Amino acid sequence: MKIIKATIHAVRFPLHEPFIISYGTYPDMPSLILELETDTGLIGYGEAVPDEHVTGEYFLSVYEMMKALLIPQILGENPMDIEKIHAKMDAALGGNPAAKAAVDIACYDLAGKALGTPVYNLLGGQAHETLTYPKVLSIEAPEIMAEKAVKAMQDGYPSLKLKVGRDGAQMDVARIKAVREAVGPDIEIRVDVNQGWKTPGTAVAAIRQLEDENLTWIEQPIVMGDIRGLAEVRAKTAVPIMADETMQSMEQLHEIIRHDAADVINIKLMKCGGIFHAVQIAKAAEGAGIACQIGSMVESSIGSAAGYHAAMSRRNIESTELTGPLLYSEEIGDLTYKFPEVLLADKPGLGVTVNREQLEKLTVKSEVMEF
Repeated sequence: MKIIKATIHAVRFPLHEPFIISYGTYPDMPSLILELETDTGLIGYGEAVPDEHVTGEYFLSVYEMMKALLIPQILGENPMDIEKIHAKMDAALGGNPAAKAAVDIACYDLAGKALGTPVYNLLGGQAHETLTYPKVLSIEAPEIMAEKAVKAMQDGYPSLKLKVGRDGAQMDVARIKAVREAVGPDIEIRVDVNQGWKTPGTAVAAIRQLEDENLTWIEQPIVMGDIRGLAEVRAKTAVPIMADETMQSMEQLHEIIRHDAADVINIKLMKCGGIFHAVQIAKAAEGAGIACQIGSMVESSIGSAAGYHAAMSRRNIESTELTGPLLYSEEIGDLTYKFPEVLLADKPGLGVTVNREQLEKLTVKSEVMEF
């Protein structure tokens, strides 16, 4: 089996409402959908959702990188040879994990389809009975976030994820306290600062005010890359700390372990380069006693399904947050969310059927390359 054709689709997914986090507001979500075809007639799909603030990748630059440097490396290759394909991509291009994730995901989709089995069976099988997801609340005024949190609780969500990190740490403390007061003491609340508190001193002062709010964890409170600072925050506070933007590669995991800097890590396929590396990172974290989550860069059904397959295969991936398809007003896939669980189809590969008409409708630019 060889890859003989690749089509890159530059897509913009419309959102129900703007997605607001500490470093940006997204009116829609740019994505690269990769379609790989083999000489046996199989078609596999992958996805790249780049974030210039996290991985240094930009929507249209990823399109050009894939066209010029990555796709030429994989045409003619067997998609089963995933380690070889990653080695060839790394030799051709440093960094750019989201671009490489698109290739990785498409190859796993092809491998599963060729073998007639879901992707998670290629990774270790089914380690979980179910996979759930939280209600994610964008940054808004405390009273609005509290109102939306109550609505989510009434709808039956088992957990909330609060985006904070704008307008100063004290405003964020007010947001979190307002939500906790509104929903009561028991519902699980995860807080994602997205680097917004910047320095260890500011983070420590804010978290100490929140130690009685029964928070599941505080995610990435300070600027990414400051692993020593994250360790300081963890040592001086009593709320579990999650590393997200700081946690992008195996090398960074080693530093997090060495400095005892996090209780939990957030693995994202777009940060680490796809399923192949995500599973390796989870295995290494398990050896260090660190729990894992598979998170989202707001991918469509394709990227989200890939993340869920990785999560399904690893026991120490204890939570998942891949809700991109729920935020879109138009989609291209059929990943099924049956509240409060996501249901991976018992079909070969990713189990996602792509609506070709929708894909063409949402594509703003495309390129076809053949072997």
